[in-house]
Amino acid sequence: MDWGISFLGLMVGFLVGLTGVGGASLLTPILVLVGVNPTLAVGTDLFYNSITKLFGTIQHMRQKTVEYRIVFLFAAGSIPGAVVSIVLLHWFGAFFDNQEHIVKMALGIMLIVVAVLTIAKQLFDRKTKENRWQEKPLEQKRVLTITIGFVLGFIVGLTSIGSGSLFAIALLYLFRISASKLVGTDIAHALLLVTAAGLLHAGYGNVDFGLAFQLLIGSVPGVWIGSSLSSKVPAKPLRTLVASLILISGIKLI
Repeated sequence: MDWGISFLGLMVGFLVGLTGVGGASLLTPILVLVGVNPTLAVGTDLFYNSITKLFGTIQHMRQKTVEYRIVFLFAAGSIPGAVVSIVLLHWFGAFFDNQEHIVKMALGIMLIVVAVLTIAKQLFDRKTKENRWQEKPLEQKRVLTITIGFVLGFIVGLTSIGSGSLFAIALLYLFRISASKLVGTDIAHALLLVTAAGLLHAGYGNVDFGLAFQLLIGSVPGVWIGSSLSSKVPAKPLRTLVASLILISGIKLI
């Protein structure tokens, strides 16, 4: 039992609860920077995320804040996308011996993208007019939703990053949806995606279950403490600060 790992989980959980910034964007780069194999860090984070997303999904299902049709449409694209990326990654690793370099580079790029988007949202967070996609019925957006799901699922399978943040942006842009249902739908879809991706990574031996459970021991109370304090501290400056740290991590990985 390494209590340092549990303390790391506590700090990550605390920041997630306090700021709402995605856990994968914080945890995966930290694991890589402290010496964990990049592919193992990604697989472990996906497994860890599947457990945390399960509790969030149950709560949102009770609150009836999940749009199931959107969840399954996104999943119809995102799960195959994640499968393709993980299988390709394994194939590249078997034949070209550059698997870890690919994961590290992709991870760094996605951290920079997520950090820039997060900072931009804090600086330019204004109400925008509905676009033409939001006005269309779901039936006319099936192919687009599945296609976006595939692309983003590919990214999540490769890096573990974006199951929440990138899909939340897609939800916001494509659908007319309330804030509570946006969060609930995003978390419910993320559960399906990270569980499928985590299981496939586990099949290839890319999950350290002991590490994941030690992280969970710390992160569960960390999220609770952070969430309870979130209403008492200014959110925007904290999110911008955390996003800046994520940006630095991404640059270091590249």
